Amino acid sequence: MKFGLFGAATAQRSANPDVDSAAGFKDYIEYVIEAEALGYESSFIVEHHFTGFGQVSATLNLLTWLGAQTTTMRLGTAVLVLPWHNPVLLAEQAATLDLLSGGRLDFGVGKGYRHNEYASFRIPMEEGQARFEEAVDIITQAWTSEQRFDFRGKFWNFDDIVVEPPTKQKPHPPFWQGAGHPDSIKRVAARGHNLLLDQFASIDETMRRFNVYRDAMIGNGFGFHPHQVGVARAFFVANTKAEKDAAIERRMAAQKRLHDISQRPDQNNTASIMAFSDTREANEEATLFGTPDEICAKVERLRAQGVEYLLLNGGGTSRENLRRFAKEVMAHFRDEDPIKAAAD
Repeated sequence: MKFGLFGAATAQRSANPDVDSAAGFKDYIEYVIEAEALGYESSFIVEHHFTGFGQVSATLNLLTWLGAQTTTMRLGTAVLVLPWHNPVLLAEQAATLDLLSGGRLDFGVGKGYRHNEYASFRIPMEEGQARFEEAVDIITQAWTSEQRFDFRGKFWNFDDIVVEPPTKQKPHPPFWQGAGHPDSIKRVAARGHNLLLDQFASIDETMRRFNVYRDAMIGNGFGFHPHQVGVARAFFVANTKAEKDAAIERRMAAQKRLHDISQRPDQNNTASIMAFSDTREANEEATLFGTPDEICAKVERLRAQGVEYLLLNGGGTSRENLRRFAKEVMAHFRDEDPIKAAAD
């Protein structure tokens, strides 16, 4: 199995000149550097705006800095929300990161789900899917065309362009898409893109989504490998039930805050990620919270049904949690002990 990280740094916002707003970024970078040494595969970083509590907004900038501090870690976006970006400028920026990192970019994209972000950008949420699909078409052509080209679309028009620099990975960095509804998952598979599954759905629901994607990929003639699906899970290695329960309560409080800012005024946000994000059942069953034995049992349940790639959200940058998971969980599902390999 492969294990990566999923999440983000936090830049504290304060009017106090003595507060170092970059401290959260620096801490996260050091966290990822240690994760690389421990054998973690990747770091997928979110993109969000206007939260007021410092979630990452300039994802590619942070990943570029991170790429300069690491050597093997895959650098993932989870996800860049395409309706908000000029796709040609984004293609240039992402290609630059891929080139400078030696071909380590995993290009995760999505249409977004938070109402407050769409509203603040003054983009109708109803246009999200169409804007997303058009942007994917443009970026794909930009990365694969050796000749100058024109593009005429509903939202974007370009004349006589050639995107530079070229990407290191050919024909282009792998696309990853976040999706949860069956029709959305089938659209991912229609393009042959990799799939990101959210951290909130139960194991049974996650496996239903996994199987929809697998069957669609095979049906579309692309074939299928389990590493084409990254399953996000929150993780916390606890010593006692009390520690586990406290971690769940902290997680639920954080998720309620995110759920509230994401909801539409009519309370009718139908994004799949919203369906489970604020329930205790989701935080009990879907998370990898508990003792090492409890976590291993859940990982084994996922692996037995075909999952081979987990993306872990620690809800922060606890080094103890990172190290314990590597030593007491991850080592059981890999060919060699990552702690020993790092020491060698």
